[in-house]
Amino acid sequence: MTGVRLAVLVSGTGTILQALLADGLPIVVVVADRPCRGLEIAADHHVASELVDRRTFGGFGDEFARDAFTRRVVEVLEHHDVDLVVMAGFGTVLTAPVHAAYDGRILNTHPALLPEFPGWHAVEDALAAGAMVTGCTVHLATLDMDAGPILAQQEVDVRPDDTAATLHERIKEVERQLYPRAIRLYMSSLTTQRSPT
Repeated sequence: MTGVRLAVLVSGTGTILQALLADGLPIVVVVADRPCRGLEIAADHHVASELVDRRTFGGFGDEFARDAFTRRVVEVLEHHDVDLVVMAGFGTVLTAPVHAAYDGRILNTHPALLPEFPGWHAVEDALAAGAMVTGCTVHLATLDMDAGPILAQQEVDVRPDDTAATLHERIKEVERQLYPRAIRLYMSSLTTQRSPT
């Protein structure tokens, strides 16, 4: 695993980022798409942080210049010599330039057992469908949202009295354990691929 440099992409409270930092993963930069707690957590841990603010690229409506934003994110990642990109509650869908630059090296976590319940409302969709079990999936990110190869999954039972909030919190508890382990395993595979034969 030596030599693999991680970037973490964040948008919110940074609870996943905190779990990754606590695990000792080699995070060299935290990149946010908006001002958020995740940037403060990076600073608290003396990790470089970069804000690529969506507002500079048209904000959150129809005027958002998604490709230009994505290209700027790629520039930041390349500036920090990143090997592996880890999305941790990142709220912006990135376009082709990031996948061209980091093909097979972008990881994401999703609050459902993919391929079931893809998309932004996975927890609510699981409840609406009457699912008895849902969970968390770690997968490779691709241009098709929530459709990349699955690296790890863990089930979470749905309780009769669950709300979206209570179920999502239990999924997050699993996610904070599963994601660091899956990242380490994937880092090991990258290191093996790089090793001279």
